[in-house]
Amino acid sequence: MTLFSLNSDAQSMMTCLAARVARLIGVDGLNIRMPDRKIKEKSRASIDVSIIGAGRLGTTLAIALEARGYRIRSLVARRVENARKAAAHLDAEAAVLAARQIGSLPQADLVLITTPDDQIANVATKLSALNPGHKPVVLHTSGALSSEILSPLRERGWSTGSIHPLISVTDPQTPLEGAFWCVEGEPRAVRLAKTIVRDLGGTSFSINSAEKPLYHAAAVMTAGNVTALFDVALEMLVACGLTRKTARQILQPLLASTVHNLETKDPAHALTGSFARGDVETVKRHLAALKDHNLAEALDLYCRLGKRSIKLTKKQTRITQILDGC
Repeated sequence: MTLFSLNSDAQSMMTCLAARVARLIGVDGLNIRMPDRKIKEKSRASIDVSIIGAGRLGTTLAIALEARGYRIRSLVARRVENARKAAAHLDAEAAVLAARQIGSLPQADLVLITTPDDQIANVATKLSALNPGHKPVVLHTSGALSSEILSPLRERGWSTGSIHPLISVTDPQTPLEGAFWCVEGEPRAVRLAKTIVRDLGGTSFSINSAEKPLYHAAAVMTAGNVTALFDVALEMLVACGLTRKTARQILQPLLASTVHNLETKDPAHALTGSFARGDVETVKRHLAALKDHNLAEALDLYCRLGKRSIKLTKKQTRITQILDGC
């Protein structure tokens, strides 16, 4: 889901803010029940895992799971070179396969599909042609798709589900501790998914499977779109004469303080600034400056988000009329 990237400080801020999505949308339960002891013991001692999709998330999961006792049996990538690159991060040897070799996938207890969303259906179809000695659990990591896309495998007796981390993964060493994970699917798959999340130091929650596209859109609003908005703010400061590097440095503490406010307050009470105070003349100056510098995109965003800010304040103010004229 990574549309943009920032340095490590800003990524950490985005992660903190993204973790709040689980609280801002309707969820039907957090992972607070202790998992079955047999499942827990097996996960740390003898679960064999195959990962299809050796990109950033797939590699990160391989490293994190191996560190917690899971055995990574194989890594599959579109090109075998990418699978080898991912395998180089592991302590134990794992089979490396190109996508065209998926028919040679070693037997595993768990198959993780960490490919881009538009490849998951094709992977599921190819896996359904295999005849493993037992019926594994298969989980995909898409935020927008439900486990229904794995129906060809469910029809063959595999236990299907999905497990999506609300965290921005930019490199294989991205820490997963503290992340929230959306899990759904068949009971056996969900049980294992929750165990994985607990083993990785995270918290799982579930929503209605049909609502996954809306859930994922909320995640994009919190991470990708906030990053895009940050980039617009950088553009505005560059127009003031600052370099992008300096602009990034001076805005990061402001963003961090906003994230901190959201960790402890509802958005309506976390809101600060001109709209929260109802500073009519200040808003007029902002609009004039944006127009003077021909920052049309920034002006449009300022007006749209300003209206949302006014809605948060629940105040009657002339600012609403002013923004309507943008």
